[in-house]
Amino acid sequence: MMCAWKELLSILPPRLRREVDSLGKESAQELRLRINAPPELVLGGKEIWLRENVTEEDLNFIINTASRYSPWAAATMAQGYLTAPGGHRIGLCGEAICRNGCFEGIRQARSLCIRIARDFQGIGKDAAALKGSILILGAPGWGKTTLLRDLVRQLAQKETVSVVDERGELFPEGVARGKRMDVLTGCPKPAGIDMTLRTMGPSCIALDEITAEGDCQALVQAANCGVRLVATAHAASERDFRCRSVYRVLVENRIFDGLVLLHKDKSYHVERMTL
Repeated sequence: MMCAWKELLSILPPRLRREVDSLGKESAQELRLRINAPPELVLGGKEIWLRENVTEEDLNFIINTASRYSPWAAATMAQGYLTAPGGHRIGLCGEAICRNGCFEGIRQARSLCIRIARDFQGIGKDAAALKGSILILGAPGWGKTTLLRDLVRQLAQKETVSVVDERGELFPEGVARGKRMDVLTGCPKPAGIDMTLRTMGPSCIALDEITAEGDCQALVQAANCGVRLVATAHAASERDFRCRSVYRVLVENRIFDGLVLLHKDKSYHVERMTL
């Protein structure tokens, strides 16, 4: 297991680093920070409350350090999240900016949820044995991104894989890649699928979190071009996946062949997609 732990500590206010380091280095999954409340460190099924209350200055420090004041970071913050160095994902909550009923970002953050990225090499071996296009299903926090990372890394040892890494979480700097892997970072999934399909000649396209109809339509287009697909989606089972209207076009076009079902303890089993 590998983790960009130093990168995580570097974005935290100095007064919080020692306690987070001593308690969470080996198994921390999330760090939740709320103004005027103690930080909450989530470690494999239990929570530890740290000592000092979080201030507005603490949150601003984390956001500014993680974003490096970059335009790309500003664009992702408009969607309510920020990807820090090392692939750690920061969710933001607070005073929203809305225009015409549409969310456009956070004016003032009052809570942060840092999901700590860890890389477990070799966990995708059984899933990599599946033939055809592969769909990983699981609830939030069950390890879909972690499994996808190793699965596509293993596939890229034998075939050309284009990874559309919209949030920069799958393969940030320093994370091992497969030798036949090309990674497009920071591009919306539909445009990224189209771009890599036209320019990189992949035999496989991989992406994390199918969440919108545009994602699904782009996957159908790629499948019709004969490209193998590997993706994740939020669903607890195949039945749950089939019942969700956003995924209907994928079901109707029978896009996926193999299914990887994650469990709460982050174990998984594989099976064939039913017709």
